[in-house]
Amino acid sequence: MFEPRGNVARTAYAAVFAALVAATTMALTVGIPSTKGYFNLGEVMVYTTAILTGPYVGALAGGVGSAISDVLLGYPVFAPGTLVVKGLEGFIVGHLYGKGDSKLVVKHWKGLTYVMGAVVFLLLAFVGLYYYAGDSMYSLDYYSVLTGGYPFSEYYYGWLALGLLAAGGIAYRGRRAQPKMGWMALSAVAGGAAMVIGYFLYEVGPLRIPVQYALVEVPLNVGQVVIGLVGALFLSESASAVLRKPASKIVPQRP
Repeated sequence: MFEPRGNVARTAYAAVFAALVAATTMALTVGIPSTKGYFNLGEVMVYTTAILTGPYVGALAGGVGSAISDVLLGYPVFAPGTLVVKGLEGFIVGHLYGKGDSKLVVKHWKGLTYVMGAVVFLLLAFVGLYYYAGDSMYSLDYYSVLTGGYPFSEYYYGWLALGLLAAGGIAYRGRRAQPKMGWMALSAVAGGAAMVIGYFLYEVGPLRIPVQYALVEVPLNVGQVVIGLVGALFLSESASAVLRKPASKIVPQRP
């Protein structure tokens, strides 16, 4: 974790990562016509930010960046709830991941890595097979969001293959290179659970959406969490190595 120190540094990092969260959220949205729901890739950057920079920057970037994307994508009614829910999600992930150096986690990291790999596979297989397989609409740009997106079909075996690859990757990297991979996954699952519950409460509360309709969105949000978790596990490892380098190593200096 590369947690910035001081209010100025935190604000600067929060602004940069909020922009990345917003851009990632709007980069690809996949709609499900049967439920009028969709998932996006925003969780990838929310989790990556929290893992890299800690709970405070994770909360600011996750909440503000996601709320901005809601407004720009045409869902302003969700923006206030998103600001709070995604902010809490980022804080939880960053806070829990920061506790990963405790003796209990270090002692049991191998077992935890295998367990979380199995959890990721089961979640991907279940949610993908039952809620994301079939015909849907995806959007790669702002224009396609406005026009309804492009048709796309997800196949059942694709989700099984993705689940196996993700679980195998977590187990392999956790054993060979990144001992905290399992704890990282657990932190993301905890933050994701808060997001799923938070959106449900926001929909049935302030938005007054009937419970039966709000429940339809729960598995879709779970799928968004799992996709974000898998992406963040591997993206954060690469980005962490870059952040630890001196600036002269990241941006070559003129002779």
